[in-house]
Amino acid sequence: MSNFIIALDGPSGSGKSTIANILAKKLKISYLNTGSMYRAVTLFFLENNIKKSDKIDIDLLRKINIDIKGDKVFLNEKDVSEKIRNKEVTENVSWVSSIFLVRKYLVDMQRKISQNKSIILDGRDIGTVVFPNAKYKFFLVASSEVRAKRRYEQNEIDKSLEEIQKDIEKRDYLDSHREISPLKKAEDAIEIDSSNLTIDETIEEIINKMDKEDVL
Repeated sequence: MSNFIIALDGPSGSGKSTIANILAKKLKISYLNTGSMYRAVTLFFLENNIKKSDKIDIDLLRKINIDIKGDKVFLNEKDVSEKIRNKEVTENVSWVSSIFLVRKYLVDMQRKISQNKSIILDGRDIGTVVFPNAKYKFFLVASSEVRAKRRYEQNEIDKSLEEIQKDIEKRDYLDSHREISPLKKAEDAIEIDSSNLTIDETIEEIINKMDKEDVL
């Protein structure tokens, strides 16, 4: 069986990481959460007081070492899995991920990590920019109401349901309107609306669209 890449794109809160994580285990392939990588860079910027107006160069980015082991994210050898989910990182990740050099640096890293293996990557631009020739491309969507409800029920954020929905809609707008690698569905991606699907049903739908030899 030859190696293959699954690109799973979609807006914030559509359940990409949960689906990708379970799917990778089910198919016994690697998984890379690219959103965590952008969050790790954002955390580095915040901790080093780097602002929107500052000049970002490659020397600065080379000081950032990101490693992902299973569900754990390491920034310069420190486990930051919890920290990258905090409110400040969430509020700043959009502008950090819109910086051309940051995206180029992380895309190169994502391509290196994905060499010579079967892997699923989730993000905003996997099927359009990182791996436009991926064997499988899926675009996972859900209504902003459903996504907000899911976030709210996770009890991770100290905000009302309405505030979470507004944040999600704002993030959708920023992600899909940025100049560099905007969030958009690849022309050949299969769209799956998970608004009324369970996690298992969503995974089943993805597996049903794949070749038999890749899912055995």
